Amino acid sequence: MSVTENVVNFNSLETETFRGVCRLGCELLQQALEMYDLELSMSRDKSVYITKDIRQTTIKTVMGEVSYYRRMYEVEGEDGTKKYVYLLDEAMGIGGSGFYSELLSGMIAKAACDSSYRATARAVSELTGQTISHTAAWKVVQRLGERIDSQEAEAAVLAAKNKGKGTLEPPLLFEEMDGIWLNLQGKDRKKHGKSKEMKVAIAYDGAEKTGKKRYRLTNKVATANFETAKRFRRRKEGAIAATYNVDEIDNRFVNGDGAKWIKDSRIDETVQLQLDAFHRNKAIIQYVADPEARKVLFKLLYTKQTDLLLDAIEAYSNSTEDEKVRDNYLKLFTYFQNNKEGLIPCHRRGLNIPEPPEGKVYRHLGAMESNIFTIIGNRMKGGRACWSIKGGNNLARLLCLKTTGKLAETLRSLSTMVLPERYAEEIEVKMSVAKVPLREGKGYNGFHQMTVSSAMPWLKDIAALRPLSA
Repeated sequence: MSVTENVVNFNSLETETFRGVCRLGCELLQQALEMYDLELSMSRDKSVYITKDIRQTTIKTVMGEVSYYRRMYEVEGEDGTKKYVYLLDEAMGIGGSGFYSELLSGMIAKAACDSSYRATARAVSELTGQTISHTAAWKVVQRLGERIDSQEAEAAVLAAKNKGKGTLEPPLLFEEMDGIWLNLQGKDRKKHGKSKEMKVAIAYDGAEKTGKKRYRLTNKVATANFETAKRFRRRKEGAIAATYNVDEIDNRFVNGDGAKWIKDSRIDETVQLQLDAFHRNKAIIQYVADPEARKVLFKLLYTKQTDLLLDAIEAYSNSTEDEKVRDNYLKLFTYFQNNKEGLIPCHRRGLNIPEPPEGKVYRHLGAMESNIFTIIGNRMKGGRACWSIKGGNNLARLLCLKTTGKLAETLRSLSTMVLPERYAEEIEVKMSVAKVPLREGKGYNGFHQMTVSSAMPWLKDIAALRPLSA
């Protein structure tokens, strides 16, 4: 017989092994949950929590769907009304984003930050034991986004009361803001038009060198939303105050394209406004066609002669008989006149700029165009993508956290689903029949017994159930 006959296909073997381990993991997790529920039942205050029923529920995990039973209790509220609770759900903080485990929710959220919901569903379904649809992926992002929104709203309230929880106290804080127009869909398209501007803001305390000519912004905070200027400003200040102790920051440089909502961010005399160099230079190139006139205007700009710059623009507009050319000069004059204070970069104003902390450098403001693409544009613009206001905001919150490296930490904070520490240590668990009630509630006789065979030591890592986090 040929050696090559009846050869096992490795891909099939790998797939079946993976599925089998996932099934085993689901069984182990099911029994661990049911054992924990039994322990809670035995240790509860029986005069307060009265067992009424045992009901089944299902939670989606990276291994697959885990169906398990847990007891429902009747409790009496302070007002005398009765309500029903599940001690297991309360003890483990089961909720997350619906009935999805934290690990699965986090995997979906991270994948959704990089690709469409359909691609996310396909990738998660292929790489885990759980099959999800693009609608399910969308729902996970919406629920997580709504929870993050609540955190941001709380931070905004604290910031407004000067009670932010931030601890960093840099001598100088940099802020940059800009907007990006995204296509809308459905009812929002009818209400707001084909597209709407999403406001984006970042804040950071400097940069550190990561390569010969490469730098990384440090302690970056990012915020993005479709909301009004006033509400966005509150949200932005909340995000900053959650990281920085703003009361101890004496200098803030704000860079933007001159939009009113950005200029309104000047909250006090510590804030210095700067017109973004990219938009400033682009305006000259866009509105001035004459190469010689451009050279003159750029020279006046770089030599900080702003009054002469405005006079020169006005003179050029009066010296031409071409109505279109004159109109372009007037547009440039109006733009620069409205942003005269910010024409000279902050680092060239002779300000008393503090020395950067050790290991950091102060780069010139102008990182926003890159961040607009990195945070929002790369995922949400192009490819015929259209968004609802609510759906766009929810995804944008995840994208901001991903860009600033805080996504995993935030997702963990949204769920407290953990198992008791001792379950992580026990490999073989045997339950006395005398400790298992023959019947509690309806239609279920106690729980199963979990035994991990010593003949399969590799199962110890699977049985060591730690908190459901990345």
